[in-house]
Amino acid sequence: MSGLTANPLIGRMADAVTQAGGTAVLTEIPEMFGAEQLLLVRAENEAVFHRLTRVVNRFKRYFLDHGEPVSENPSPGNIAGGITTLEEKSLGAVQKGGLSNVVDVIDYGHIATRTGLTILEAPGNDAVSTTALAAAGVTLTLFSTGRGTPLGSPVPTMKIASNSALAAAKPGWIDFDAGMVLTHGMDAAASALLDRIIAVASGEPACNERNDERSIGIWKRGVTL
Repeated sequence: MSGLTANPLIGRMADAVTQAGGTAVLTEIPEMFGAEQLLLVRAENEAVFHRLTRVVNRFKRYFLDHGEPVSENPSPGNIAGGITTLEEKSLGAVQKGGLSNVVDVIDYGHIATRTGLTILEAPGNDAVSTTALAAAGVTLTLFSTGRGTPLGSPVPTMKIASNSALAAAKPGWIDFDAGMVLTHGMDAAASALLDRIIAVASGEPACNERNDERSIGIWKRGVTL
């Protein structure tokens, strides 16, 4: 469901930020496997194209070097939710980057410095990827979820529920109900989410801040999916 509601909605927010002269950062490289072409064709120039290719291929090699098949990235939760292939998952995930050109690709631990859409090298693990975003200079994270999580990083981490049932069941965890996309349309949902983002950016606490959930995850040796 995230691929139909929360992820494209987050993509709208990424586009709104970049069009206003800000920086949006997309990470979780394994979530791009099989759909990286959709980002490569938007590379601002040849150098960015080659850096993104290098990062994606390096991550695939990282999996293989640790005996992990690249094609089995969907988690048990993804499969239970109806995803059947790596490509299905990735086609949904890359929508979080919106439609803007990719202006930069940075390695894990580096800081995003350019306005526009930047791709950050980090694994798909929730705590590790959100920590990497904070370390890259991100001041607010949008995190789509179809099953719910109390996750929080060192910065405000807004959980965007892919469906209204989840938002109703876990209101203490969820900051925005992207099920609104199905009931009110993408434009109305985007306007409402942008209002919530502005409120949080202006000091209203996100759920993770109210719950004092601020986890840090470091990319360790060995395979991290």
